[in-house]
Amino acid sequence: MPEHWLPETYILILAGFGLLVALVAWLPLALKRLPLSLPIVCIALGAAIFSFPQVTLRPLPILYPDITERFAEFVVIIALMGAGLKIDRVFHWRHWGVTWRLLAITMPLGILAIAALVWSTLGLPWAVALLLAASLAPTDPVLASDVQVGPPKTGDEDEVRFGLTSEAGLNDGLAFPFVHLAIILAASAGTEPWFAEWLGYRVIWEIGAGVAAGWVIGRVFGWLTFHVPAETKLVATGDGLIAIAATFVSYGLTEMIHGYGFLAVFVTALSFRHTHREHDFQRDMHDVTEQIERIAMMVLLLLFGGALVSGLLEPVSWSDVGVALVILLVIRPVTGLIGLAGLKADREERLTLAFFGIRGVGSIYYLAYGLNHVAIASAERLWGLVGLVVLFSILLHGLTVTPIMRSLDRQQGRDPDADEGVTA
Repeated sequence: MPEHWLPETYILILAGFGLLVALVAWLPLALKRLPLSLPIVCIALGAAIFSFPQVTLRPLPILYPDITERFAEFVVIIALMGAGLKIDRVFHWRHWGVTWRLLAITMPLGILAIAALVWSTLGLPWAVALLLAASLAPTDPVLASDVQVGPPKTGDEDEVRFGLTSEAGLNDGLAFPFVHLAIILAASAGTEPWFAEWLGYRVIWEIGAGVAAGWVIGRVFGWLTFHVPAETKLVATGDGLIAIAATFVSYGLTEMIHGYGFLAVFVTALSFRHTHREHDFQRDMHDVTEQIERIAMMVLLLLFGGALVSGLLEPVSWSDVGVALVILLVIRPVTGLIGLAGLKADREERLTLAFFGIRGVGSIYYLAYGLNHVAIASAERLWGLVGLVVLFSILLHGLTVTPIMRSLDRQQGRDPDADEGVTA
């Protein structure tokens, strides 16, 4: 072929991005009734693209540690804002009982069980096992969208969807103290006093600062959007990008005062939503946030698929495969059921809540963060194991989410296809 017929790389990137955006809009509709999820398709596409010999980039996280951390961080905070804006249920200690159970019982038990399993089975040091456990314990707010509540004011908020949405929104921030604990133990090898600083700073201050900053920033944005004099209300712009502004302001300011930004973003979304719960602009903000989140998620998963065919899983052994399966099929369901014991919910609801502990982008971020803050000799193996757990989770939960959630809807008297008649 004549050289002048070959397209420039820039033109190929533009065309490819256009196709990606088209897939973002179309694939969720095409996959709605199929036992297949958008993340599975994205990973398969990524693996296919990076298998071509002309594509020389190897998107392995260990080769690009800073980019991996920052890109995963970006995707997570956008997802946290979207998750918070979705929730219709008013924040109340008693009404959020399922959330506190999953956070206070299921997640700590999961971290302890995963750390013990990795330490005893794979022979990794305790601090490294704890870092891996803290990375793999939280439910992911990005890849769990298929089991989360619907957009604002749609009424699609049963106990299962609410529990998984609120858990994913809060546990990404609350897992951070355990990540920091692992970093402290790995850096000091347990020879320096660490408990007082960790408890006072990493737990009490950073969690408290994250919650307080998130609440204040959400209230401020809510007032500016809905309650200032008419001509200067942000809602008058009709631009849902205000939610993205709130996301970055909340995360940035909270990190400046050394609070947990993930926690702040989700609390900001809840506080923002509470200032005028019934306004139609809530749906506009959610829709813009969801679109940006979906594009960013697809890009990340394309790169993840590329990492898989570039050797991400090469350090993985059969014992690692066994550990990954135990984490997903035993530890999360069992700790989930322990945390939900006594909850006033049907057996099917408790089983679904316990089963869908989806691992994904949050796990990638936490491991990247940990490895960027402390040197660990077995980094490639840790990336392989986390990649394996994320891959298994995407396949397992992606193939089962549609039939399980549709069956649950029917059991509870809801028609899973009811919205199709409205949108047709």
